[in-house]
Amino acid sequence: MQMTIYYTDADQYLIDKIDEKAYRDRKSRSAVILTVLEQFFERDKRLGEILCDMGKLDLKELEKALDAQKKSGGQRIGEVLLEKGVVKEKDVQRALAVQQSR
Repeated sequence: MQMTIYYTDADQYLIDKIDEKAYRDRKSRSAVILTVLEQFFERDKRLGEILCDMGKLDLKELEKALDAQKKSGGQRIGEVLLEKGVVKEKDVQRALAVQQSR
């Protein structure tokens, strides 16, 4: 994937901060920008919503899992989704990482 960013001189300080973080974390500039964007757009969302945004399940599947969660007596939604085979372990781990990076 290629990304082009257009910015003005007034935005240069932000680009400098991104470059500093990229150097510190040993990541590309675009990887840092995508991480920042992901954190911004996914903040205050629940695990199921993040998985839907990631395209790993649809709203119908989420609603079914939430119903099963209510009946299970407090089982975590990630566990319910894994048991039902709706998502993979790596998808839940990724969504949890996004959720916890807030």
